[in-house]
Amino acid sequence: MLTKIKEAAEFIKGHIAGFLPDTGIVLGTGLGGLVDDIQVAHSLPYESIPHFPVSTVEGHTGKLFFGKLGNRKVMAMQGRFHFYEGYDMQEVTFPIRVMKFLGIKELYLSNASGGVNPDFEIGDLMIINDHINHFPSNPLIGKNIAELGPRFPDMSEAYDPEMIGKAKKVAHALGIPVQEGVYLGLSGPTFETPAEYKYMRVLGADTVGMSTVPEVIVARHMGISCFAISIITDLGVPGKIVKITHEEVQHVAALAEKKMTMILKEMMK
Repeated sequence: MLTKIKEAAEFIKGHIAGFLPDTGIVLGTGLGGLVDDIQVAHSLPYESIPHFPVSTVEGHTGKLFFGKLGNRKVMAMQGRFHFYEGYDMQEVTFPIRVMKFLGIKELYLSNASGGVNPDFEIGDLMIINDHINHFPSNPLIGKNIAELGPRFPDMSEAYDPEMIGKAKKVAHALGIPVQEGVYLGLSGPTFETPAEYKYMRVLGADTVGMSTVPEVIVARHMGISCFAISIITDLGVPGKIVKITHEEVQHVAALAEKKMTMILKEMMK
């Protein structure tokens, strides 16, 4: 795996003309529009990069963008990979490994999720302050590669408290209300049943989704600081549960994306 990571990183370095990013961004379902705010210097389709998976989900374009956002040199993934697509956990998190070898020190992640906190409404933004790994696997299972990180990485602060504090100050200054809470990661691809939503709430979740957790685990394994934000695209709250489609999730995410983009841009200044 280490050889593949280094080969992908070297390929990318050879195609971005000395541009060295320090900040990584992962854009989830319906949230790819943030790239419009990046002063793009280079872009690469996933399929052109050695060993890179290819995104198969609608709403995930499948490109890497390199450029300036705020005062940062960023590398943005427009579309991520999911366990439910048939990729294993090492493939799902492969781009995060590559980011480390390109010099990324901070990682910003976004996703669309279902709210199980009864205080949440569709369209809310939630800053993730912790997560519950409810995937059937963990990306660190298997032989540990010491060059990547320790065998037993600490996860007591998976989401960086300083970045969370900065985001809350920025949101307040912009007049954008934000929620804060725990994200629970599931394999998908089905949306949850009412009983499952209730179960997730009992476990301590505020939102549920099908991504982010494996990426954060791998980033923290390598010492990358993480910040993540969810757009609540549907509700798993008794009395508020309705039938949902992927297209509706994309639509709601796109409507709320502008607020998320404003927060991220200000944070990067």
